[in-house]
Amino acid sequence: MIINQWVPAAHKGDAIGDSARRTRSLLRQLGHQSDLYALTIDDELRGDVLPFGDVSCRGGDVTIFHFALPSVMTEAFAQLSRGRVLQYHNVTPAKYFAPYDPVLFRLASIARAELATLVGRVDLALGVSEYNRRELASIGFAPTAVLPLSVDLARITHTADRPALARSLTDDFVNFLFVGRIAPNKKIEDIIRLAEHYKRYVDAYYRFIFVGKYDAVPRYYQTIRALMAEYQLLNERFVFTGPVPDEDLAVYYRHSAVYISMSEHEGFCAPLLEAMATDVPILAYGAAAIPETLGGAGVQFFEKDMEYAAELLGALAFDDGLRASVIAGQRRRLADFTDARIQHELESVIGRASGGYVS
Repeated sequence: MIINQWVPAAHKGDAIGDSARRTRSLLRQLGHQSDLYALTIDDELRGDVLPFGDVSCRGGDVTIFHFALPSVMTEAFAQLSRGRVLQYHNVTPAKYFAPYDPVLFRLASIARAELATLVGRVDLALGVSEYNRRELASIGFAPTAVLPLSVDLARITHTADRPALARSLTDDFVNFLFVGRIAPNKKIEDIIRLAEHYKRYVDAYYRFIFVGKYDAVPRYYQTIRALMAEYQLLNERFVFTGPVPDEDLAVYYRHSAVYISMSEHEGFCAPLLEAMATDVPILAYGAAAIPETLGGAGVQFFEKDMEYAAELLGALAFDDGLRASVIAGQRRRLADFTDARIQHELESVIGRASGGYVS
């Protein structure tokens, strides 16, 4: 069977594009012919990801369209005659961008309106989480189901030889890690507030590391820096790396004591799986799809009491018994996201979309 995937932008290191490429590999392992098509393709992915203008992109028995941005793909997908599978990765609510970037505010608003145009024009609508599936159902999509994000964890679990970077992270300071874009929904300002409370009440030997693009919303990043200045925090204790290669990302995970998420809107949150896979205890604010992805693993809190969160952070950093217990729970949860499980779910999706599904 020919199973194509469409994604508006194929960027290495982006969760959606990386997931689509991983899904393609799993589909090929199942014996299907499968290719990935994109409108925008990173230079290093050219040849691996095919251009959307390629005539073969519309020839699939099943086409999986990864939706997170408005694009010309949306209407083209609706016009397909068969096997239309929408996979919804969620759209950050426009309200988060309103104070910082009118263009992104408008883009997010258009994206949700464009998503609604697909109601009644797809054969199956999937959320990468139950949180996303419920949103699809509330808009009017039917039938709906859940297909979890496919995450290639081997890229950060393989030992990487980065001795200089490793040495820079192996000193007297405890490393705390966040991975993702510096964007308003991620609530980086709350990590800064947490750092202030941690420094004041728990321990002064700390380093907060933010791995990911920090210039996507420049005005927001400026507010983060301004907050750091207001608290008189030392700049050298807050490392904003920008995008890094997988080998460096693996080192950051391996040398971090705790992974922190203060995000208020996530459709899945792939870095949580990466932290689980690298045995980094997770401290997370339980919002949107975060509780579902964690499935009871990690340590969650549901009110942003920073003194309490700082105590939890200190316990995860220094209480060996607690760390061991949390890591064991994360390993159990990670077993729910194996390639075998994703492939089983993919086979069900393919059957339903192609008309061969038996309940």
